[in-house]
Amino acid sequence: MAWLDIHILQTVPPSNINRDDAGSPKTAYYGGVRRARVSSQAWKRAVRTAFREDPATSADAGRRTRRLPQVIADRLREASPALAEHADTIGMLAATAAFNVSRARGGSRPTTEYLLFLGEAQTSRIVEALASKADELASAAGDEDRLNEIIGGLGLDRLGITGHPGAVALFGRMVADAPETSVDAACQVAHAISTHEVIDQFDYFTAVDDEAQEADERGAGMIGSIEFNSATLYRYATVDLRELAENLDGNRDRALDLAIAFTKAFATSMPTGKANTFANHTRPELVLLAVRDDQPVSLVGAFERPVRPSDSGYVAESAARLLSYLTEQDEVYGTAPRLTVAAYPQWLAEAISQTKTGAEIPARDPLPAALQRVRAELDTLLPA
Repeated sequence: MAWLDIHILQTVPPSNINRDDAGSPKTAYYGGVRRARVSSQAWKRAVRTAFREDPATSADAGRRTRRLPQVIADRLREASPALAEHADTIGMLAATAAFNVSRARGGSRPTTEYLLFLGEAQTSRIVEALASKADELASAAGDEDRLNEIIGGLGLDRLGITGHPGAVALFGRMVADAPETSVDAACQVAHAISTHEVIDQFDYFTAVDDEAQEADERGAGMIGSIEFNSATLYRYATVDLRELAENLDGNRDRALDLAIAFTKAFATSMPTGKANTFANHTRPELVLLAVRDDQPVSLVGAFERPVRPSDSGYVAESAARLLSYLTEQDEVYGTAPRLTVAAYPQWLAEAISQTKTGAEIPARDPLPAALQRVRAELDTLLPA
């Protein structure tokens, strides 16, 4: 077994990065008190966005959409102009053949009934396969049975289960109507929660109408309120390296590189909710990485008893609790990580030493160096 556990402590100032249906920051009760919460889906999307924006990982970003038929149709028009008039129909039939999905009701252009998740290369292979039969498809235009026969012979269903981008290999894909195209996720991401109790607050705001002000008219152009909170969050994710390599058709080097790329993106990305309002662009105070060959272990139990505020805030006590809990868990179960590394500022080490926990913090590494050490250790665990 080869697991990479990622533990992060990150302080977020007044913000609302992940809202519920009423626009309030998401929360959860844990340890008997209300905590700030950021859903796993929100941070996974932030990672996928980071993959797409980084040239080093853009090919691994993947595409999650109900508009796959439209994407196929638009690209088919470029590849084979003779099919332009019937591209929408062919795009829907191709998506159905590849993933056994039905067309959603309504809309002027076809969409699938639920989201599909696939990579850029997989989409391109579908379009290339269709373009290779452009003459036959053009001659069958208007005859849906014949179009289905031609498209069915292209083996599009096989194109969706090979050559996965990193995002699909990491986060998986479930297609209920075509389980053979589903992918078991190699990565699990927990909902981030605050290490302490949180009380939401409201920002009452007014917006000035510049023209009215110049005309000496009283009153605001708009008034309203925004709910927000601030918190020190515990964030956790784990990557199963063997599952990841299997999802990547056995390419172990790519699996190692992708695990490191995910760790970096997970540590440095941020969901974008209300970012223009709060500019809450922080980075973690502590990134603790553990390579394990037994099982993944979340350390959220360190905060079941909520951290109380002190003169030094929440971070130092949260970090000390986290490190002590890691040690205690392995002592109880007779286990130990193969490697534990950490990236953090020097002030945090000094602050932890002043807490009453007696926690010992691992030697400090810059994040790039910590990631290199992790990759080298994972390399020894992943079968050749």
